[in-house]
Amino acid sequence: MTPNTLQNQNSYINREISWLQFNARVLQEASDEKVPLLERLRFLGIFSNNLDEFFKVRYATVKRIVEAGRGGKSELGGIRAKELLEIITEIVIDQQSESLDILSNIKKQLEKDNIHIIDETQIAGSHQDYINKYFLQKVSPALVTIILNDLATLPNLKDSAAYLAVRMVLSNGEKQFALIEIPKSINRFIVLPKEGDQSYIIMIDDLLRYCLKEIFYIFDYKDISAHMIKITRDGELDFDSDLSKSFMEKISESVKHRQISEPVRFVYDKNINKETLQYLMSKMGIDNTDSIIPGGRYHNRRDYMNFPSLGRTDLLYDKIEPLPIKGLSLQDSLFSAIKKKDYLLYTPYQTFSYVVKFLREAALDPKVKTIKITIYRLAEISHIASSLINAALNGKSVTVSIELRARFDEQANIDYAQQMQSEGINLIFGVPGLKVHSKMCVIERQEDEKIRRYGFISTGNFNESTAKIYTDYTLFTANKAILKDVDKIFNFFEINYKINTYKHLIVSPHYSQKAFFKLIDEEIKIAKKGGEGLIRLKLNSLSSYTMVDKLYEASNAGVKIQLIIRGICCLIPGVKGMSENIEVISIVDKFLEHPRVYIFGNNGNSKVYISSADWMTRNIESRVEVSCPIYDKTIKQEIIDVFNISWSDNVKARLINRSEENIYRKNDEAPVRSQFATYDYYLKKLNS
Repeated sequence: MTPNTLQNQNSYINREISWLQFNARVLQEASDEKVPLLERLRFLGIFSNNLDEFFKVRYATVKRIVEAGRGGKSELGGIRAKELLEIITEIVIDQQSESLDILSNIKKQLEKDNIHIIDETQIAGSHQDYINKYFLQKVSPALVTIILNDLATLPNLKDSAAYLAVRMVLSNGEKQFALIEIPKSINRFIVLPKEGDQSYIIMIDDLLRYCLKEIFYIFDYKDISAHMIKITRDGELDFDSDLSKSFMEKISESVKHRQISEPVRFVYDKNINKETLQYLMSKMGIDNTDSIIPGGRYHNRRDYMNFPSLGRTDLLYDKIEPLPIKGLSLQDSLFSAIKKKDYLLYTPYQTFSYVVKFLREAALDPKVKTIKITIYRLAEISHIASSLINAALNGKSVTVSIELRARFDEQANIDYAQQMQSEGINLIFGVPGLKVHSKMCVIERQEDEKIRRYGFISTGNFNESTAKIYTDYTLFTANKAILKDVDKIFNFFEINYKINTYKHLIVSPHYSQKAFFKLIDEEIKIAKKGGEGLIRLKLNSLSSYTMVDKLYEASNAGVKIQLIIRGICCLIPGVKGMSENIEVISIVDKFLEHPRVYIFGNNGNSKVYISSADWMTRNIESRVEVSCPIYDKTIKQEIIDVFNISWSDNVKARLINRSEENIYRKNDEAPVRSQFATYDYYLKKLNS
């Protein structure tokens, strides 16, 4: 049964199935022989990591619908929840099988490049001593080994941790079962000493298999085997209602509880002994509403994201040198430059250092009185956080709205929150019932007995690590009207019951849908009067049925709609009488496409916005999001130019349609690989 036969000629593609098709595009990158070999391995890691998060969040949500006795048909694109769980499992089994074939192919090609990923049966005599010492000195002290036979139930297995399930047949014929947790504190890939020009890597899983005798020496067994298993648990946070606990305490406790929440996926080595499998499943209480997936010898393939490069730059993408922004110097005052005009940063093509420099300058400048910023995800070692702490130590009034519910970054944000709080920073923990997902900063500076505001609004997180691989826009501005609106949003964070009005920014949850409808209606009016109605959107996801229906309405009115959607797309383009004027492409390549851009034709005088918000129900109705208009004509044209480059992509663009086959867009035009062409665009712009 293929997923598209289940759409039932519905008006929407199911969100979960659309997401799985996005992850299939990631898998395409892993299979693409034009992609450097080590990058292909890393795409396999991304595919696996994505899948883990999908089961923790989306699969778990559908499972909750089933367990609540609800059909869920209306909210799941016309598919009953129980049926959807079966479809997901079927698709994932196929994708996992394909990923194993891709991994096998990559390993064979790596061998041709003198890189050998070996298992416990292939260890050369020259490596045995190294491996034994490595095990005794580094691995053995870190091992957690659980003997199972005397336990009534299994201890709670950690979410997404990998375990070796060990079965021993003792000399007296009895069976002894055990679990070895693969230690996360040790690199999964162990680089062995080179032999000539040949490089050798063994995974810690196989090192453990090689050393089973040392681990279980106290047992008198005649046969031993070890196969990998992994549990994925429900990633939803369940909050304690205890009013005496702080919000930070509740989040912290919920994160800990996640480690023992309900399992939603059980993955096992398909070669595992059936007796061992049944024993484990009965002990863990795995039932048929869980996704039970036979896999390969190795799980947690997300670790391939950190596969060692071995100095082989020839097997990686060429690193680009992030470019400076013309007219904006890292050696001079950014405030002086921004006071004269707006500037746009587009990472990773241009350097993220401008964001850090802006905050460092604010921290040191005696004229700066206040800094207000939203934080969603920070880098592990964050110069953003250190700059804000520096500002507080210099006597600035620093306010940080930090989102403690940023999924899977909760603990990191709690740690940063505690650190900032101890240094005198005023913390705001979001808004009750709403996640703060907007990315913005405003500072107030004393100039000639007046307060002048400077700030920035971004489509991405203020994170030095992701800024190297996520494409995102950041607008630096001293525009009084825009920054007055930004300041109002910070006031809303502190006084939630007061709903502000905004003259320039489009702000969720109070105004976004109404504002988007108005912009779309203007294009409909233009089209109905015989003009060229035009809507161009670049989003991570489009899953709000309300917004999809509005785009269908615009299409039927003759508005031309071009959509670049990286991930989920519930809209079905190109259907006569419904969406015949809509085209959708998705680009998956070297960098992760992350900016949200809205362009409305407006009879030739385009209205352009950058935003933190995808067109998903949660972004419009239950998050604080900001969409910022671009008033500077040069910057407006720059964003349109980059959209045009992306829209012209005929190398890495896939066509999104009802068939969900991820067909690459091909035409007779000269090859355009938009990410590479975008860098060339900025290089040319810099040198012009």
